Amino acid sequence: MDIRHLQCFLKVAQCKSFTKAAQALYLTQPTISKMIKNIEKELGVVLFNRLGKQVELTDAGQIIFAQAQDIVNSFYNLSSELDDLMNLKKGHIRIGLPPMIGSSFFPKVLGKFREQYPDVTIQLVEDGAKKVEADVENGVLDIGVVLSPTNEEVFHSFSLVKERLMLLVHPSHSLANREAVSLCELAQEPFVFFREDFALHDRIIAECVQAGFQPRVIYENSQWDFISEMVAANFGIALLPEPICRELDADRIRVLPLIEPIIPWHLVMIWRKDRYLSFAAREWIRFTQDLFGKRKRKSV
Repeated sequence: MDIRHLQCFLKVAQCKSFTKAAQALYLTQPTISKMIKNIEKELGVVLFNRLGKQVELTDAGQIIFAQAQDIVNSFYNLSSELDDLMNLKKGHIRIGLPPMIGSSFFPKVLGKFREQYPDVTIQLVEDGAKKVEADVENGVLDIGVVLSPTNEEVFHSFSLVKERLMLLVHPSHSLANREAVSLCELAQEPFVFFREDFALHDRIIAECVQAGFQPRVIYENSQWDFISEMVAANFGIALLPEPICRELDADRIRVLPLIEPIIPWHLVMIWRKDRYLSFAAREWIRFTQDLFGKRKRKSV
């Protein structure tokens, strides 16, 4: 059993599927199956329960999963340090992004980084901010973009964007021609929400409760463009970050400032304090800090 066997085992456990794990690792399914059988034979235990097309960890598998994560992360840190020692100036970065920012300003950032570091590969993972934060903490991701505040005892961070949430309504809505709307005025409105694994889900509910009501959520989704289309179809109202609202069609959706309270949308980039960062990851942090610092200076 070597590190590739453990990486294979972890991927099957995460995907709950031999087929999906094989696709993610660019291997054949028989190769994946053989590796898992080799581990089971060497350790004398069964790692997975086969449930149709899906698999689940056995009790023994769960114990090995926790240990395997530590071993693979330690190996990853060792490889990164050796690369730096030999001054290879290349590497791989795993970055988590909330879906709502993946298609806005980040492609330009990635393009500029690529120009300077053509030998660095980047794996982008789109997920809700809560999942991204958890994956950075457990080592699945090197770096993540999440909503502030974060756990300062666990993460280093720096600010990327400071904006606010705006209200989206259909042009025929009674509030459509208002200059601004307070949150308490939305107590009886049907909301289109982000899913509960998104930090904005909890943030908006908490603000609504503070304003004296529980929001009536009629639909949840993970994609901001789908949420805005639901508003355009007059299914309900929504709250979305200001940068996204600038891209919407004003003839189909009215965007209004939300006041009392103003709900901030503050994005930060995070990485673990106690984890070794590769040359590539350190350069990404330095590059983005410099880039977004220049943007803020220009806006002042």
